[in-house]
Amino acid sequence: MSSIARIGHFVPMLCAIDGYDVDGFARIAARFGQYRYGFVVTPNADHLIRLSEDEQFRRHYAAASYTLLDSRVVARLLDLSRGQHIPVCPGSELVEALFAGVIRPQDPLVLIGSSAEQAEALRQRYGLRNLAHHNPPMGFVDDPVAVEACLHFVEAHSPFRYCLLAVGSPRQEMLAHRLAERGIARGLALCVGASIDFLTGTELRAPQWMRSLCLEWAFRLAQSPGRLAQRYLVRCPRVFGLLRQYEIVLRKAPLADASSTTPVGI
Repeated sequence: MSSIARIGHFVPMLCAIDGYDVDGFARIAARFGQYRYGFVVTPNADHLIRLSEDEQFRRHYAAASYTLLDSRVVARLLDLSRGQHIPVCPGSELVEALFAGVIRPQDPLVLIGSSAEQAEALRQRYGLRNLAHHNPPMGFVDDPVAVEACLHFVEAHSPFRYCLLAVGSPRQEMLAHRLAERGIARGLALCVGASIDFLTGTELRAPQWMRSLCLEWAFRLAQSPGRLAQRYLVRCPRVFGLLRQYEIVLRKAPLADASSTTPVGI
């Protein structure tokens, strides 16, 4: 992904999105297997802004195996402004679908981030018998020893069916990319943000009618105004103008046969 500006000529930033909704990608994830490594990123408005600002973040995204549009607001803007219909696959809904219909109690899973209480809640709710959990310390990305411990934990529990990276952006994308570069881990890693908070009831999801009307951001803002006001009221509105600088490309076909043992997007 790149942005190039030349005198008298402007080349827009390119963002390729895989055209899956939740049900569609859940089927891909169910067949991914444990013989290769891949990772999933889920761009929302905040991510698109970060992509325009941060070269390192663009490199993380470029290495991803799958890029799934997380934001109904962005999807609606693209539909209204360009007539471009992009399927939406919110990360939180994808994780919920995987636990509800794909993950089996015996599946090897890795959870990075979230509390010990949340990990235990997942074990109890879904009868998980093989969930490995590691919660790195706050600010771990600035400590090479803590980052290495996190990466080693994932690799030590590989192959896994899924590795859920729940440490927030851009930390989770950095970890996913580093795992790809090291080439040791096997399984599908998903950058899931606050999905575990929703799944365990630590944070409330917006009701379905608010999600359908693209108002989930307002519900979350009402729940945590001090934490989210800067993000939703100051930072994220920048995406309205920023989208003009993006060329959004829809990849309709799977990136690779899910039964293949060859890593994709790496």
